[in-house]
Amino acid sequence: MKKLVLAYSGGLDTSYCVKHLSQLGYEVHAVSVNTGGFDAEEVKSLSAKVMTLGATSYQSIDAVDTFYQKVIRFLVFGNVLKNNTYPLSVSAERIIQAVEIVNYAKSIGATHIAHGSTGAGNDQVRFDLIFQTLAPNIEIITPIRDQKLSREDEIAFLKSHGVEMEWAKAQYSVNKGLWGTSVGGKETLESKDPLPEEAYPSSLSKQQPTKIALQFTKGELSGIDGKQMDAISAIKTLDKIASSYAIGRDIHVGDTIIGIKGRVGFEAAAPLLIIKAHHLLEKHTLSKWQQQQKEQLASFYGMHLHEGHYLDPVLRDIEAFMESSQKMVTGTVFVTLHPYRFTLDGIESAHDLMDSSFGSYGEINLNWTSEDAKGFITVTANATKIYNHVNKS
Repeated sequence: MKKLVLAYSGGLDTSYCVKHLSQLGYEVHAVSVNTGGFDAEEVKSLSAKVMTLGATSYQSIDAVDTFYQKVIRFLVFGNVLKNNTYPLSVSAERIIQAVEIVNYAKSIGATHIAHGSTGAGNDQVRFDLIFQTLAPNIEIITPIRDQKLSREDEIAFLKSHGVEMEWAKAQYSVNKGLWGTSVGGKETLESKDPLPEEAYPSSLSKQQPTKIALQFTKGELSGIDGKQMDAISAIKTLDKIASSYAIGRDIHVGDTIIGIKGRVGFEAAAPLLIIKAHHLLEKHTLSKWQQQQKEQLASFYGMHLHEGHYLDPVLRDIEAFMESSQKMVTGTVFVTLHPYRFTLDGIESAHDLMDSSFGSYGEINLNWTSEDAKGFITVTANATKIYNHVNKS
């Protein structure tokens, strides 16, 4: 039998892959890479389920810390939001998952790697790019893509083989991780309709506004309301608090890697809060030119990560720049949570460049005279004055 490693999530697509590939005679070794989407009970349930589908073995790899250290913190440093909306919840996860799956496949001597991506999405590119780069001699198999299967086709196949699932839930593709949850379904296949309330993983349970304080140390979330904690614990804690207000829901519309428009719903309470709070703190603590240059590099970084080019060395170069830029990004951001939204109230930092000893904007200057200001403005205007003088006709 050919030894095959399958990237397994427990959803409809990968459940189909297990059943189908085992029937074709492959020795299927299912692997789930946990980037924050599974707890211990869910891992236990996945293991039991995949073995009944015909897998030879099941392995769960904990990659939450790797995901944070290698990807998430740079998304925070760069305030990365795809199309000013989406915090790259799934696309960021797929990179780490692909790398871990390749490493596992090599460790057991697998001859094939499979994943459940369709032929019309981004994940097929991300997985294949990583697999081809790190394991060019391992053959890639993609049943859903190759057979052009619809979700209805997969459900019919599994039902015909006596497989029981929560079929109503299977109508939605839900990918949960530390950096948010994406939700795809019939509504996101068209341009008009929103996702229904029940499609989102969290529900609104709090109505009264709540004030919280987010502490950052060199750009990383390091505490909430004065309680210090590691970044991963802080993200999980903040997500639990903010999700009760149904914060962080939206639908992202963007250009896919393969050139068509795509639409996906998501819920990312903690990521959106962290990015927006971090960005506000940077406005106070970074120089104008640091911000300007970092915005350009962060946009490039987010796009290339999203499109699967994580292994290109240029991303390591940008990460070095972004980490250097965070030396003074330490302080507290004050936030108020409301149902479905939040407000950024202000910041407190020893590195706040709104230093009143130099003056107060729109009020008073303390380190220059009126004559200094007039001379500065005259010199600053020179280039435009010369252009208009030469081209006055």
